[in-house]
Amino acid sequence: MQSWSGKLQTTYTKSGSPRYEIEIGHQGLNQHQVIRDPNSRVAESKARAKMQTWNETWARRQAVSRGHDLAAERTEEAQELQASLERILPDALETDNVLDFEALKDHSSYPAAMPELGFSENPPRKDDLLYKPRYGCLRSFWPPSREKTRQEAETRFQKDYQRWESSRNRAQEEYENAKSKWEAERDEFLRQRDTANAAIDSLRQEYSRGTNPQAIMQYCELVLSQSQYPDFVSQVFELDYRIEAKILVVDYQLPALNDMPTLLEVKYIQSRNEHQERHLTSAAQVKAYESLLYRMVLRVLHELFSADVVGAIDMVVVNGYVSTIDPATGKPSNPCILTVQANKQEFSEIRLENVDPKACFKKLKGLSASRLSSLTPVAPLMRIDKEDRRFVASYDVANQIEGENLAAMDWEDFEHLIREMFEKEFASTGGEVRVTRASRDGGIDAVIFDPDPLRGGKIVVQAKRYTNTVGVAAVRDLYGTLINEGANKGILVSTADYGPDAHEFARGKPITLLSGSELLYLLEKHGHKARIDLREAKEIIADRDK
Repeated sequence: MQSWSGKLQTTYTKSGSPRYEIEIGHQGLNQHQVIRDPNSRVAESKARAKMQTWNETWARRQAVSRGHDLAAERTEEAQELQASLERILPDALETDNVLDFEALKDHSSYPAAMPELGFSENPPRKDDLLYKPRYGCLRSFWPPSREKTRQEAETRFQKDYQRWESSRNRAQEEYENAKSKWEAERDEFLRQRDTANAAIDSLRQEYSRGTNPQAIMQYCELVLSQSQYPDFVSQVFELDYRIEAKILVVDYQLPALNDMPTLLEVKYIQSRNEHQERHLTSAAQVKAYESLLYRMVLRVLHELFSADVVGAIDMVVVNGYVSTIDPATGKPSNPCILTVQANKQEFSEIRLENVDPKACFKKLKGLSASRLSSLTPVAPLMRIDKEDRRFVASYDVANQIEGENLAAMDWEDFEHLIREMFEKEFASTGGEVRVTRASRDGGIDAVIFDPDPLRGGKIVVQAKRYTNTVGVAAVRDLYGTLINEGANKGILVSTADYGPDAHEFARGKPITLLSGSELLYLLEKHGHKARIDLREAKEIIADRDK
């Protein structure tokens, strides 16, 4: 086995949704790929499946004993790959691109089998020959001897029975412990599965309304992610959706010319015991490369428009980028080499099965250099706004709260204090904490981007400077925000305590409730002392509002 796999990493899309990726490769096949998927389990499953495919391919190659067979096999693979490039667009036209939400769900059962009682030994029986008294000639007639013989047999039976009973009880105890552990692990597996499936149901509901930009972007990300491309296409992209104009902007990372497969045929030269390869000429490689890029752009447009079942998209702009090395500076460069925009109505009238990809691109008034392989930059027709306008500049508060009653402090200062504390808490993992625009209540007060591969992801935070017990409504609001934002976790921080209904609703969900006492502990952990007096705070706030 020459395949290898890196660690599961977490990245984030423009909509803030986590996207999991695993880098895999195979030394013998000289293959390398980055598997990406919004679902971590699906990403790992895809990686395992791809590595298994590579291993099987490698095993077949190793098993071929004759050079002609290997040459024929490699030729067939090369021709299939070249043919797949021609089918990039036709395959998309034959596919139902509407997202199947049910197919995204995890319907698997807990894979581990329930433990079994590993004790099957039958108990000793008194009527077994072993436990019958063995009377000799003398003991047969002498009553005391007969009684002694009977007692010896009884003792043998009792000892063996107690030994059996002890073994059975020990096995029963081990079984009960194993069963309890299995049930706990099964319940956690099902909880995580059901939570993930509930998030998919929530996305389906939000998308069906057609009014949530984050849900629309997340839907489109999943549509593009489910496309099947050859391994050398990385399928890296960013999206931006402008709901007022119903415009979706796609920045798509296209393959470089050197990524293109060029092998056409392999012949075995028996006299030299070597294989001779025939490749595309340089001119043919350039032609095939440029045709591929035009096909990919048209495919992206088709997939997004055909999957738009709620009418959320009137126009799509695709900007194609290629990672390369600038020959003038020797530094990495990522120029936009083509850009095109298409109106949904106009695009629906094009018969894509009959078009010449380049001519169609030009018909749509797409912009590019005359030769895409030159990687000449062009200005994107529309750029992705990479800044989330909800975020504002933060300021420090913690050094000014010595002895202050947190429940009575300015609500905006309180939100920045929470941001400052979490910034310190997540500093060890390189996490970033951003404060959103002041809203006094509801929505998000801060967003944590934690890069930790195990616990990390996007975490939404709401800060509540409350003087009364926090009820279930605030926790429900946080959970709804968590789902809409595509976050991994939600944290609700309050100066007061939480009611039993709030705790009950949060149970089993990726939500953490931090009460006033826990907030004071967090502050003290990072070198700051404050206090919370709810009665005093009520009086101060009442006087302030007069």
